[in-house]
Amino acid sequence: MGTGAITGYIDVAQLALYAFWIFFFLLVRHLHREGKREGWPLAVTGIKGEISMVEGNGGMPDPKTYYLDNGQGERVKPGPAPAGYELKAAPISGHGGAPLHPTGDPMVDGVGPAAWAIRPEAPDLTVDGEPRIVPLRVDQAHKVNSRDPDPRGCEVTGCDGVVGGTVVDLWVDRAEPHFRYAEVDVGGHHVLLPMTMARVSSSGAVKVKSIRGDQFKLVPQLANPDQVTLQEEDKITAFYGGGTLYATPDRLGPWL
Repeated sequence: MGTGAITGYIDVAQLALYAFWIFFFLLVRHLHREGKREGWPLAVTGIKGEISMVEGNGGMPDPKTYYLDNGQGERVKPGPAPAGYELKAAPISGHGGAPLHPTGDPMVDGVGPAAWAIRPEAPDLTVDGEPRIVPLRVDQAHKVNSRDPDPRGCEVTGCDGVVGGTVVDLWVDRAEPHFRYAEVDVGGHHVLLPMTMARVSSSGAVKVKSIRGDQFKLVPQLANPDQVTLQEEDKITAFYGGGTLYATPDRLGPWL
């Protein structure tokens, strides 16, 4: 027998190779299971509308408890999924997996690109435990750079050229100092406009391409005028995002 041989048919190299195969198989199985802590088990809709839960190959990982910062509680993953909101849409045909068609105002109802996720009704916090995103009237340590246009006091127009409101304040991100939202007076109440969905000219005029001027009044409102929760942020950005498809009838359907 040669060097490293254990028997006439088995040697150390063979055992090392077999051990690597077994280790690699177990590693892939572990990573596959760990990847199912979010979004699993899958809810599958059958042909007759029945819903079944599918865990996939390898089963589900053992539940693990995650403790959130700043005493905001804990989450168990995988764990019970939060209750979803009413889906105001119906399948366009009777087969399983058929596309859904809105039955009301999709931007308000949260359908398609206007859909939002279930998130905590609490504001995002800084490392100091303070609300992370606040208006300048609350945090006067921040201000608009003198070389940048200041949209406060300027009108906001929608994709149809109609004025939807007037900017009355800006909301700053204390953790990454820049402006996240513009606060817009739409007549009777105020709403937030994500700065990523706005174009501010050198004169301060604000244009929004995703929604019409009359739709600013439908933007989800805040429970607290001086802070925005994670859930409210998701609803607000979903509203503007949904407008890229639903704001006007001509945006629906194929272009070619």
